[in-house]
Amino acid sequence: MSRIRMQLFALTCAVLVVMLAATSRTRAQQAATPQDSFLLTVFLKHDQSKTLDQINEQLKRQDYYKKFPPAGVEIVSWYVMMGIGQVVTLRVPAGRLRDVNRAIEQSAWGAYRTEFYPTYDFKPVAEEQRKTQ
Repeated sequence: MSRIRMQLFALTCAVLVVMLAATSRTRAQQAATPQDSFLLTVFLKHDQSKTLDQINEQLKRQDYYKKFPPAGVEIVSWYVMMGIGQVVTLRVPAGRLRDVNRAIEQSAWGAYRTEFYPTYDFKPVAEEQRKTQ
């Protein structure tokens, strides 16, 4: 085999090894996500003694928009519930619960009253129950 062919063969093998490693890592990360994380629903109840402008100004002063949610925490849904405030569902890596709590304490308190609820997706279960009933 010529030297160029050997180098090309070695390069091709190296590329394949890197691609296989990346694919395996991605699959492992995807498989681990449900086991290593949980859903957390956060109620951010507006302080109705303040105007919306006052709430937004306080959030800005406290760097709310930079701190919540912390990096690495996925937003699953974020809704405004009229008359209540905002309802945010997060996918939180198991070891990051404290980070979410600290972000809320440091940046949302004063503008919102907060409540936290561990959450799970019941929709597939309900759909299955509806099929069998």
